[in-house]
Amino acid sequence: MKFSLKLLAAAVALTAASAASAQTAGNWAIQVGANQITPKVESGDISAPALPHTKGDVGKDTEPVLIFNYAVTDNIQAEFALGMPYKHELVGAGAIAGTGKVGTVEALPPTLFAQYHFFDANARVRPYLGLGATYARFQKATGSGQLTAITNPGGPPTTFKIDNKFTYTMQIGVSVALTDKYFLDMSTTKTKLKTMVHFSTGQIQDMKLDPVSIKLAIGYKF
Repeated sequence: MKFSLKLLAAAVALTAASAASAQTAGNWAIQVGANQITPKVESGDISAPALPHTKGDVGKDTEPVLIFNYAVTDNIQAEFALGMPYKHELVGAGAIAGTGKVGTVEALPPTLFAQYHFFDANARVRPYLGLGATYARFQKATGSGQLTAITNPGGPPTTFKIDNKFTYTMQIGVSVALTDKYFLDMSTTKTKLKTMVHFSTGQIQDMKLDPVSIKLAIGYKF
């Protein structure tokens, strides 16, 4: 993964001559930063009545994120990540590509990770791998006039909802000690997520989202 190599290279470049604090069993940490979610969409067709190959795409969003870490052992950590809802714009694709925005939706994906951190507990640079359980919740879905024109021309405004899902997330990252208490944490994740859109007109649409996230945060150990 090109990003993973760049992530590790950046971590090595940031290893300044400051004392590293051991991340040992029983320690807690809190992180504050920013996380960008980019859905990697594979859209199904909206069911009839609709133009054949009427598909959708989903835009990316960046929001603040708050993360809690607990060191179960010197190498195994638990991490819980949450933040503000991500606001995604839905646009037409396939046969309706270029028609513009068809709706918006908020996504809230709290995730609990189990991580394995490499190297000794007092190492300045500690790459890690994680596997997490994610609950993808969708809310405040709002359709546009364009959506109504596509799904219900001449009729009342079309609304929609997206199924919430439990799924899993894979993670690769690196933690870099800046002082004895503060550290920089960078990671990228990929969530496997397939869901379904339900329209008020009775139509449905399968959506494979599989979002990729990039996080940059400052952490404090205590």
